Amino acid sequence: MVDPVLARRLGYPVIYATLCLGFLFLRLLPLSTLPVGVPGPDFVLLLTILWVIRRPDHVPAPLIVAVLLIEDLMTMRPPGLWTAIVLLVSEFLRSHRISLREVNFLLEWLVASLAMFAIMLVNRAVLALFVVPQAGLGMSMLQVIVSVAAYPVLAFALQAVLGLRRTAPGEVDAMGQRL
Repeated sequence: MVDPVLARRLGYPVIYATLCLGFLFLRLLPLSTLPVGVPGPDFVLLLTILWVIRRPDHVPAPLIVAVLLIEDLMTMRPPGLWTAIVLLVSEFLRSHRISLREVNFLLEWLVASLAMFAIMLVNRAVLALFVVPQAGLGMSMLQVIVSVAAYPVLAFALQAVLGLRRTAPGEVDAMGQRL
């Protein structure tokens, strides 16, 4: 018989990794040969930020590194740069988890939006520093704006389907440890 606490503790990281790899697979599918006018949201980044803000205990840093490094390699980005930037921002958000769990959704959305803009700007600055060719600033900003717009939809979907919500102040897990 499977221990329900262990199943829940191991289940959420597996769900996170599966969703990220599923979104990556959909992103790599050649659905159209025409140029894209409006880029789609970066669902892997959205999932990572959303999960770190809502339940940081479910996504350990090595899992984030593994998923994002696979994404870097599959999308032919400079390996490790995007991963390192997202990891730094996610660990910053994880260190502020106590103050983030007491805010309303609009402030959570604002924090996530600022995090996505910071990630994009730092990534562009480092790539520009090493004179690496990159997409135009307008397209990068548009992708972040589309990702910011998709954040509430993804947050609602994950809360409705998986029950992924922020921990309440004073909430304890099944083992009696404070979250």
